[in-house]
Amino acid sequence: MGRNLDATFARRPRLDNPVGARNSPAIMLPIRRLPVRPARALRRAFTLLEIMIALAILGLLVGLAVSNLDTIFGGAQVSTAKLFVNESIKLPLTSYRIQMGDYPSTSEGLQALVTAPASRADQWRGPYLADGKLPVDPWGEPYGYRYPGVKNKSGYDIFSKGPDRTEGTKDDIGNWSEEK
Repeated sequence: MGRNLDATFARRPRLDNPVGARNSPAIMLPIRRLPVRPARALRRAFTLLEIMIALAILGLLVGLAVSNLDTIFGGAQVSTAKLFVNESIKLPLTSYRIQMGDYPSTSEGLQALVTAPASRADQWRGPYLADGKLPVDPWGEPYGYRYPGVKNKSGYDIFSKGPDRTEGTKDDIGNWSEEK
């Protein structure tokens, strides 16, 4: 504890009262120097040009993704329609056939699964579709139905008109096997 405080805290000239101006009203503030960064630290940051190039590339990728959404989800629409015509409608049509003795005729159509046909209302035990309304294909069009089938000779034809919404074209999706 016998340290000399003067040695620890060396006397420095006062910055607010320069030498030679003992009673000067001017106050001088201490000068603070900013820390100097090494050149290596300055090179670690991205330049404006690099950021602009990265944003341009990102913009191109987003543009490509947005333009391909139709093809990405278009495949899902085709898969949904295939699943409906090949699987989902089988149970309601089979239940109708068991209770009524035969599939609905082309003139009765799929509407016979929702409301009783006038000629056989006493046998009808429907609706045969879960929500009581006719489904539409992924493009918003009603599914087509024919019995006896034209393309599926052993049963019924059920089909979607496909993305072009026109019956009888190459993109129709039906429950028949494709001839190769």
